[in-house]
Amino acid sequence: MPHTFHILGVPHTISVREYSSCAFTQKIVKLCKMLKSRGHTVFHYGHEDSRVDCHEHVTVTKRYDLDKAYRDHDWRKKGPPTYHLDDHAYKTFQAKATTALKIRKKPGDFLLCPFGDGHKPIADAHSDMIICEPGIGYIGGGFAKFRVFESYSIMHRYLGLRSPEIRWYDAVIPNYFDLDDFEFSSTKDNYFLFFGRVDAWKGINIAIQIVEEVGGRLVVAGPGGFTGKEPLTDRPVSEYTQMVGVVAPEHRKHLMARAKATIAASTFLEPFCGVQIESMLSGTPVISTDWGAFAEYNLHGVTGYRCRTFEHFTWAARNIHTIDPYACRSWAERNFSLDRVAEMYDEYFYSVSNIFAGKGWYQQNTSRSDLNWLCRFPPAPDGSRHVP
Repeated sequence: MPHTFHILGVPHTISVREYSSCAFTQKIVKLCKMLKSRGHTVFHYGHEDSRVDCHEHVTVTKRYDLDKAYRDHDWRKKGPPTYHLDDHAYKTFQAKATTALKIRKKPGDFLLCPFGDGHKPIADAHSDMIICEPGIGYIGGGFAKFRVFESYSIMHRYLGLRSPEIRWYDAVIPNYFDLDDFEFSSTKDNYFLFFGRVDAWKGINIAIQIVEEVGGRLVVAGPGGFTGKEPLTDRPVSEYTQMVGVVAPEHRKHLMARAKATIAASTFLEPFCGVQIESMLSGTPVISTDWGAFAEYNLHGVTGYRCRTFEHFTWAARNIHTIDPYACRSWAERNFSLDRVAEMYDEYFYSVSNIFAGKGWYQQNTSRSDLNWLCRFPPAPDGSRHVP
């Protein structure tokens, strides 16, 4: 059943593929494409320079607004700016999106709020719409009646911190990826990769110490304040660490495809960590910690290794060649592609729409042929070497 979706952009960024340093921005770009490809009507609200696949893009912020809020911040080199929910960009976005929605919304339309509290004022002004947070991977938010979480880890954290009461329309749907954004390679160069925000929470210090211990080179890509001069190991990290900063999508594609492993040693409960799936789509195994979304999405001994001690990490790094790049790609493609995850969203939005246009929780679906929306599909059988 086709629906109409009004999708709000991130107020402090621009909805374009090149803004790859912001995971939420990329989710919005891909969400528009995914829903439109399924026959739904999609409105996108965001910056004037946005480029998304939708039926109508509605400009609610302009270059002037970001310049006024964040001055001469260059997101291509530094990643997203430091923002505040009451800064000029946010106030402008919220006011103009609220007005634009009044003109375009119709009964039964969905309002998708992918950035939590940054979108709440708009949702509050349009409480007559079907309001959904379509991918909670943040702490601020959880206000919507209909909530989709990126992992069971982040859903259980919300329920544990706020209310143990289960809501039938809370669901877990993972992040989704455009296969065209990644290239597969079973041939690897002699470097490990750290990709993401460059700080201790993401485990940059652990990644550096691992590579110093086992030998080789670490390529560090992403925004952050690490300079490469911090005294984290016994010798200057510049001897075996290459800092490349924020990289464009094509450069990211190459770095991920040729790395022998991505080290994702996050020291907090990752709600998802898209880098792990991006690496797997590239045929690159992941060495991660053993909590948060890693426990759900990094298959120990199949797509990489999950670690608890430094010895675990160094053993994994020395033996990462035993992980099959084809298994990594197969797992990621079968479970996190736009086509696969679109099936999950279709099922979820169908169920939600029945509350407003059917018998709600008791609505029957006589045309159903399967109940596969929550299935996880393992890597293709050993020996399969088909990669599109």
